[in-house]
Amino acid sequence: MWTTSLILLLSTLLLFSACSENSGHFNHSETLNAEAPLKPPKSTGAKGWDTCSIPCDITVKLLRDEKHSICGQLQQSLLAFGRSTRKLMRDVMEEQQRALDVLSHQVTELMTKVQTLSSEVHRSNTEMFAIKPAQSHGRDCSDIKDNLLAVVPKIPSGIYIINPENMDSSFEVFCEMDYMGGGWTVMQRRTDGLTNFKRSWADYSDGFGNLAGEHWLGLKKLFQIVSQKDTRFQLHVALVSKDDVTSYASYDDFHLDNETLFYGIHLGRYAGSAGDAFRGYDQDQNQDTAPFSASDVDNDGCNPSCSLDKRTVESCSALHNQTGWWFNRCGLANLNGSPEDAESHQGTSILWDTWRQSGVPHDIKAVTMKIRRIPTNN
Repeated sequence: MWTTSLILLLSTLLLFSACSENSGHFNHSETLNAEAPLKPPKSTGAKGWDTCSIPCDITVKLLRDEKHSICGQLQQSLLAFGRSTRKLMRDVMEEQQRALDVLSHQVTELMTKVQTLSSEVHRSNTEMFAIKPAQSHGRDCSDIKDNLLAVVPKIPSGIYIINPENMDSSFEVFCEMDYMGGGWTVMQRRTDGLTNFKRSWADYSDGFGNLAGEHWLGLKKLFQIVSQKDTRFQLHVALVSKDDVTSYASYDDFHLDNETLFYGIHLGRYAGSAGDAFRGYDQDQNQDTAPFSASDVDNDGCNPSCSLDKRTVESCSALHNQTGWWFNRCGLANLNGSPEDAESHQGTSILWDTWRQSGVPHDIKAVTMKIRRIPTNN
């Protein structure tokens, strides 16, 4: 269509140019004819008169009429071309709009199907876990280690499912299988300060954080593990200072009171290189047998207040940045302290006061508390 129209346009312009030149020529001739009578040309024989058989004015009129006709045809062609072009563009736009409408409808249907499928998967998972509890790997990490050693030569550390004895439910724990013989159930880990330890009693009771990273297992779960029949557990505290010095404190017997006694802590004999911060240097600093305290449950022995470094303290949890611990008149240990407040110089960071260098407590950046079964004397 474009090629045909272009050829027609060029042809018409050439013809229009020729018509204009001829028209000018013949107009000049008419002027001459008006001033002088028409004379026949010199005789060139009989044929000479035949070459001028049509008068010039008639020829001019015919050419002018033909020019007007061609120009009219060209104008009509241009108008028809414009109409057809507009129709073509309108048809293309309508076709694109229809395609967009179809695509939008398909996207809407797809999103609806995805939402429906997601709801079905969520419901199926909920029903599956509600009906079929996960199979446990053992009663605790020590039990898992003993069971798996007969099957695999090396047991990896990681998250396992345990079901303590005489318990109806199972839960996940992190087992350290490559540290000092393995079989350790991690009850607390601090490494990067990304988990907030400023928590209420409910959080410390139920547990919080990421088992693969920073977390507090929870007093309820911890009590279930250490209260199993015919078992004794060792508590091991591994410390790392900000200049990458390591140390530890170990207690050969560890157990907790029940919830009605606020999960009071009981520790056996101490061994290690970090000092016995749990018991401190005198009886007032002894946190052994102390009940657990949190920001909203105060069992710290400061009734109504304690005097520490010439300061009056009403709540050890408040002093230690609203964290939970086995406080006894605050004491020298709090491994749940908030490290982000260390610049306040009020003892609110991770605290193990008996681990010192040149008389100054180490600045602790990481700590792990873990428990493991120890042989019982039958």
